[in-house]
Amino acid sequence: MTNSDSTYYYNLLNKNQQKAYYAMKSGLTSLAPSFPVLRLEPRELADIYFMVRLDCPQLFYSVKYSYRYYPDSEYVEMVPEYLFPKNKIREHQEAMRSRIKKLARQAETRSETEKEQYIHDFICTNVRYDKLKKPYSHEIIGALGHGVAVCEGIAKTVKMLCEALGIWCIIAVSEANPEKKIKYRHAWNIIRINGTYYHLDATFDNTLSQEETIRYDYFNLSDSQIFRDHEPVIWKIPSCPDGDHSWYREKKLSFTKQEDVQKRAAQAVKKGKKLLFHWRGGYLTREVLMELLRLVEEEAKKKEMHAWLSLNWPQAVLQFAFERQLRETQITMEEANEGEREQADVRETV
Repeated sequence: MTNSDSTYYYNLLNKNQQKAYYAMKSGLTSLAPSFPVLRLEPRELADIYFMVRLDCPQLFYSVKYSYRYYPDSEYVEMVPEYLFPKNKIREHQEAMRSRIKKLARQAETRSETEKEQYIHDFICTNVRYDKLKKPYSHEIIGALGHGVAVCEGIAKTVKMLCEALGIWCIIAVSEANPEKKIKYRHAWNIIRINGTYYHLDATFDNTLSQEETIRYDYFNLSDSQIFRDHEPVIWKIPSCPDGDHSWYREKKLSFTKQEDVQKRAAQAVKKGKKLLFHWRGGYLTREVLMELLRLVEEEAKKKEMHAWLSLNWPQAVLQFAFERQLRETQITMEEANEGEREQADVRETV
């Protein structure tokens, strides 16, 4: 596979589906008002149209289509709905190319992991999750042009920046699960760092990050780690078995012993800083959690402070803040996907 894998989903298709894919990609690239596509089942056409735009986020200017055909025809005439007039599309294309080139230039001499963190941090500090779900928020123009996006737009932006920096990257998509109140699909990235595949969900980290703290709860996770709170993917993705190189493991902020947590808590209280870490000392049960809170509160009281815990339970990431006044509730459960459970995110094209 090449670093810029713009044919990943194409390669998952059969011969006829690939013909339809190629026709759609060619038509959208040339900004054609309509173009012939091999007649397949409606669901197939919708999925292929979506796949084209996952492989090629530079086709940001069309999110919907309609089609017409004669009953005995082998082809349908596909009519894409463009978000902008043709002259505006060309202006936006040039603006996106310039923006990506400028951003990539700032990280081109860094290592692969440093490039990945640069892209991740750009998303967390410069893109706001768009609860109003504007059409362009599903595309790179939302994140790079307006500073707003939903998960689809964020994943596409990550892919484009990875391509510009020579890092292999694709977009993974999971199905909805109404029983869990997950009404819509979700998108994130699979990235290849130093020859190994990892999950990277910049959207989830974006929703957890605050002005003074960038979160890395979903940075370089394995399959077993990411699917603790992600639904199964719709289409095949590379296996990601390595769970030993998450951000917290690499930064030595993944603890297995309670005494290590207590020691770091003492340091954080003394410096007046938050304590953010990952717990991997066995299952994070309620009993373990309460004991960790007790130990950290014990250190806080030595400085006449109180501990307040913000918890990402599925990923066992804990963030302690220290305040003079005791809160009525000392534990807040974080919901990394909160905005997306309420709003449409990945747009299904029909």
